[in-house]
Amino acid sequence: MVLLENDSVSVLDEFKLKSFVLPHDGRDRPTPRVGKPPLPESQEHMCLVRAKFRSQKIATVIHQRDVNKFQVAYSSLLKGNLDGLKKLKKPKTKTKAE
Repeated sequence: MVLLENDSVSVLDEFKLKSFVLPHDGRDRPTPRVGKPPLPESQEHMCLVRAKFRSQKIATVIHQRDVNKFQVAYSSLLKGNLDGLKKLKKPKTKTKAE
């Protein structure tokens, strides 16, 4: 798996048609076994974003201070890729006259 920088959201543009993106916040920690020291608390919350296209996998870690910048870049990428969707025409319903 390739770990990328936060600014490389444009790599997801290559996965335009058949991609799978999964965010992980990392707050679910496993419970340590009996006799093991407890896991240290993180100083800053981070988010791991993974993407998969066929056999290629990429991932990036987003720090708490960079979430807004990443979210704006990712949402603009998603909005730009909505060009293949067609607007559906709703059939007109006939009202019954009473």
